[in-house]
Amino acid sequence: MASQGARSTTTPGLSLPTVLAFASASIPIQALVLAVSVHLPRYFASHIGLELAVVGAAFAMVRLVDIPIDVFLGTAMDRTRTRFGRYRVWLTLGSPVLMGGLYLILQADPSTTQLGLAGMLLFLYVGYSMVYLSHLAWGGVLGPTYQQRSKVFGAIIGLGVAGAITVLIIPVVVQRMGHSDGDGVRAMIWFIIGAIPLAVTLVLATTRERITPQPAVVFRPADYLILLKRGNVLRLLAADLCAVLGPGWMAALYLFYFKDSRGFDTASANLLLMIYIGAGFAGAPLAAWIANRIGKHRALMASTTIYSLGLMILPMLPAGNFLAFIPGMFVVGAMASGFTVMIRALTGDIADEIRLETGREWMGLMYALTIGTTKIASGLSALTFVLLAQIGYQAKAGAVNTPEAVQALQLVYIVGPIVFVMLAGACFIGYRLTPERHAEIRRQLDARDALNDPAAALETLTGDPELATGRAL
Repeated sequence: MASQGARSTTTPGLSLPTVLAFASASIPIQALVLAVSVHLPRYFASHIGLELAVVGAAFAMVRLVDIPIDVFLGTAMDRTRTRFGRYRVWLTLGSPVLMGGLYLILQADPSTTQLGLAGMLLFLYVGYSMVYLSHLAWGGVLGPTYQQRSKVFGAIIGLGVAGAITVLIIPVVVQRMGHSDGDGVRAMIWFIIGAIPLAVTLVLATTRERITPQPAVVFRPADYLILLKRGNVLRLLAADLCAVLGPGWMAALYLFYFKDSRGFDTASANLLLMIYIGAGFAGAPLAAWIANRIGKHRALMASTTIYSLGLMILPMLPAGNFLAFIPGMFVVGAMASGFTVMIRALTGDIADEIRLETGREWMGLMYALTIGTTKIASGLSALTFVLLAQIGYQAKAGAVNTPEAVQALQLVYIVGPIVFVMLAGACFIGYRLTPERHAEIRRQLDARDALNDPAAALETLTGDPELATGRAL
């Protein structure tokens, strides 16, 4: 029997305070995502002094190498059944690993080799996967209905904005205090190290987890080919790959583009990026609201289209004009958060569909697969550094680039993201897992779960885990 701590009210009674407390773990997670995608590559190349090609190759190598680790972690999480919970135990274990990986990053110096940098990044990404994957999978079962899942992931993405904005503010403040950009990046890392235990403790103290009942099954690696043969899973993975590759491609080149092409200094570029990220406060809940009215897949297609149109406008704005860039950055940022919410929520819906047909829990592995596509996309976007090096772009601080190199930077920055993001939306043309179909899937799953776990059924009816657990005894 699972303990009280491993149960949760996941049906009518999913209050806003519960959702927000659970979503707080996304603050350090998204702070890390932004720091890694935007600031760390430039930090290693410009401030530590490592070769640009070495940095790009190390990031790409690690992103691709640790994908099988995500599959292993997702499998292990779905099979975990302890009195402490299923996904919460992995969230607890992953926190110190992630903190240790961040501390290793601080030890990089000019003598760090490509292999050494790859080792540091791999340790970091393992901890990141343990924390991020367990949090996503737990979110998928915390809000099981079509509407609740949008609400949960809208909160996760929305609160993640707070972490992202904080790490954008930190280098601005540090620079205004007279310190270097490198000092600002190191301050970011220390902030994330401190925020991880605080956020995880809040989640563990306020959020219960009910383990989905399932029969004892012997899992084989070949069983997971089941997922890759399903049309909806392939749609999801292709869309996630493209939706991450577009903004990730931009993030990797963001500071280079806005400084060398658009005429902004580091502080102004970070403020514009803050507006882009901060727009997620509006974009995430707006996407959840729209999804619960027109369907998640349609909301995804709408947000990717508006994002691409907004991106086309940015190169036409006057260089160095901060005010002119604010509206465009806000719209593009709001849409980016919107399609992220939709893909994360759609993942849970598709996992429910597969569990109904197979009788097994696939939530952890499904999110592991999407994290895998995210890492593939991030690895591919990191290769833009290699591309820039090949066309003669100089990334080291103080370097002067030719007009041809800057023009190549402009094309690389804009064209790729537009193509990839539009492809992400197109992946869900003809999608048939509608809100009505998902409601029927949940009805059948709840009925089957009630047979396997009477206490969970009573909890669903009463919304009271204490009463349900007591009567089950």
